[in-house]
Amino acid sequence: MGAKETILTAEGLRKLEDELENLRSVKRQEVAERIKVAISYGDISENSEYDDAKNEQAFIEGRIIELEQMISTATLIDETAKKKKGTVILGSTVIVKDMEFGDEETYTVVGTTEADPSQNRISNESPVGAAILGQKVNTVVQVHTPVGELSYKIVKIK
Repeated sequence: MGAKETILTAEGLRKLEDELENLRSVKRQEVAERIKVAISYGDISENSEYDDAKNEQAFIEGRIIELEQMISTATLIDETAKKKKGTVILGSTVIVKDMEFGDEETYTVVGTTEADPSQNRISNESPVGAAILGQKVNTVVQVHTPVGELSYKIVKIK
């Protein structure tokens, strides 16, 4: 079975590459130094500094593997396709109106790796993201959520 593709913007890919470089060149050395210092304290069987450092080392190595996997399977969102306004695609910024309450929200549809609801960056796999992908302005979509069925009208696609 092949690895799942990682859908990213160019900025998102750059962030992952920067994090990977920092883990490899800075964090690995820092944790190795912590382990070395902890070992110098003597008996490691009851040494909490050693245990903490080894746990951090395991986390860092796991994250490095995860980042390498994401970067190797990265598919960049085609920024030029966003210029073809009219249809919601990955990378689109969309204004939607809640049909029940009349509130408007602005979302940018991104891959799961870059999703950040606090920044209104929603995943293409989220209920709202999946419902609006491929839709046009003035379309009303039904969104199946854990709290029930919601209706949104696509007001504008940027």
